[in-house]
Amino acid sequence: MATNLQTHQAFMVGLFRENVRIALDSIRTQLLRTILTIVIIGIGIWALVGILSAVKALENTISSNFASMGSNTFNLQRYEFSTQRRGGGEREKINPIISYDNIREFQDTYQYPFTQTSISFMGTNLAEVKYENEKTDPEVQVFGVNEHYLENTGTEIDYGREFNFFDIQNNNKVCLIGSDFLKKLFKNENPINKTISIRGVKFKVIGVLESKGSTFGNNQDLKVLIPIQVARGIYTQPNINYTISVKVDNKDLLSDAQDAAIVAFRNVRGLKPVEENNFGLERSDDLINRITSITGVLEVAAWIISIITILGSSIALMNIMLVSVTDRTREIGVRKAMGAKRKTILTQFFIETIVISQFGCILGIILGIATGFIFAKVVDFDYTLPWMAMLASVIISFLVAIVAGSYPASKAAGLDPIESLRYE
Repeated sequence: MATNLQTHQAFMVGLFRENVRIALDSIRTQLLRTILTIVIIGIGIWALVGILSAVKALENTISSNFASMGSNTFNLQRYEFSTQRRGGGEREKINPIISYDNIREFQDTYQYPFTQTSISFMGTNLAEVKYENEKTDPEVQVFGVNEHYLENTGTEIDYGREFNFFDIQNNNKVCLIGSDFLKKLFKNENPINKTISIRGVKFKVIGVLESKGSTFGNNQDLKVLIPIQVARGIYTQPNINYTISVKVDNKDLLSDAQDAAIVAFRNVRGLKPVEENNFGLERSDDLINRITSITGVLEVAAWIISIITILGSSIALMNIMLVSVTDRTREIGVRKAMGAKRKTILTQFFIETIVISQFGCILGIILGIATGFIFAKVVDFDYTLPWMAMLASVIISFLVAIVAGSYPASKAAGLDPIESLRYE
């Protein structure tokens, strides 16, 4: 019994191999048409895998950056995160900057319990930092911050120490530097307690920030954090816009803390009860949700583009198989005359269709992964393999093969052997 089962299994495996061999031989005999069909299928899969992998890289990078802030943190800023619409006869609303007087008054009046407030501003993104005889290119970001900035923004110290209350209150000339300075300025020398110079002002390095990489080409590891009052003495340009970040120790109090912050800042701005807010309030998880909704739209667009392309490729695949049936009518007649069953002919053409579609799938996946990887490298995003898109591509290409190959395979299996032998 076992011997018969093994014999049957060996026969089925041999039959499958023979059908695959015949399919590959047929593909070689009509190479140009097959390559064109594979390319068409590959373009559809390429669109799907490439766009989805790029979208996933975008989502991973931005979400991880905002998630580091924590879900119990919110920002008061000049505008909401949403884009201001123009046109349609509607005048764009221009909010006033958040000035230093605004943040000072807010700090004095906002006394919600179990919260801590971070204030910061970017003095420049074109600073040149010097250390002994070395200096950086003029591309360094310099931020003025208070003692709560690191915790509220989810910024970690790699080694060294953070700012403390006395550093900020006493306007100490100390700083925290990004990890890229180790390569660009210190040549992997320990920078702690070393002195750097910014605009002629000397600062002692007390800590190195943990690496965060880049977002949209913005290198977050090439920045210097200095006490806010010291920064205000160096960067005195008018209309500096400040950012306020509030962290709530108890997440259950977040909504009430936000309401209290809105009331306090409306009073700071002198707004009447009937006037709209002329500032924005954003939570990190609100931003993540909006980013997810945007990437969701891009994913839907990727599916639509790929489905339209794959629909065209299925028509092309059906066409090439119909042509193949016509060209091999005599061959089919010979096989049937030698005892090949309808099921055998049907299986042969199905396997041929599946082989072509899977070649197209492999081509599309390779191109899609390459596209997503290159995109992620160019814009410094965190790339991950789009496993779901790859699995979906394999399934889709297999279904395309089934749909596109059904009619040609059925037509081949239904040919009359006598008429087929007469075909020239």
